[in-house]
Amino acid sequence: MPIKVIDQLPAVEALSAENVFVMTESRAQSQDIRPLKIAILNLMPNKIATEIQLLRLLANSPLQVDVDLLRIDDHVSKNTPPSHLNCFYRYFSEVQQQKYDGLIITGAPLGLVDYEDVTYWAQFGDILRWADHNVTSTLFLCWAAHAALYQYYGLQREIRGEKLSGVYWQQVTQPLCPLVRGFDDEFLVPHSRYAQVPKQKYQQHDDLHILAEADVTGAYLLQNSSGSRVFVTGHPEYDLTTLDEEYQRDLAAGLNPKLPENYYRNNDPLQGPQKLWQSHAFLLFSNWLNYYVYQATPFELSQIGQSA
Repeated sequence: MPIKVIDQLPAVEALSAENVFVMTESRAQSQDIRPLKIAILNLMPNKIATEIQLLRLLANSPLQVDVDLLRIDDHVSKNTPPSHLNCFYRYFSEVQQQKYDGLIITGAPLGLVDYEDVTYWAQFGDILRWADHNVTSTLFLCWAAHAALYQYYGLQREIRGEKLSGVYWQQVTQPLCPLVRGFDDEFLVPHSRYAQVPKQKYQQHDDLHILAEADVTGAYLLQNSSGSRVFVTGHPEYDLTTLDEEYQRDLAAGLNPKLPENYYRNNDPLQGPQKLWQSHAFLLFSNWLNYYVYQATPFELSQIGQSA
């Protein structure tokens, strides 16, 4: 899929070097095509790295995608240059009168912070309520998935005794669901979090369906009945070295982290990590775009939410 982004976005050069088809804004204007409008609310500290990860996955489909990068109003990012944010990002308040075919909300390093203590918790709730009427389908990643499950269903997370960090096998539980079409019975996914919601809490809500899970990680992939809300509790978008960077960061901070499981060759950091989850990540995003966005969205963006 050609991804339409602003010409000078750093991700363009990085993805072009991987032979990923990224269409700049100036090139896209010459095509008479109704692209999918996708917004990415990027809550991760290293926003540039996350941009590259998500745009790489969105590119694996034959349709054109027009991407808007969003940020929270009145929230200062400490790890991304203001010049980058001012050039490539829009505040949510600037787009809340618009409609989108799809929305992706990333994780955030807030696993040990109470939801109500998050500085942008109120606007996070505003965004979810806006998405229900202005977005065809929203994909929530890691922290955003648990936070959205709390906002929508009142499902309070539990904090694990130690951080879940590593690459874990997941089992498909509903193989006929379009979101997992083409998945193997078991597949690998990176996880990096403290939070977990017990399975019995999910089962109290008829509108929630677990599509993939594992004993050690709990539910990994869930959706509501209509597919307008998709919850991913892991990090399929992670690069090869992301878990290693987090591990080295925690080591340097004196947190005595546990070695990420099933990640390094022979469980030896000196031998380096191996990437065993990329095919699943591409298929997950491709299925979401096809079955939950492209097949479900109206041709006219103005019609989104009219039946909500």
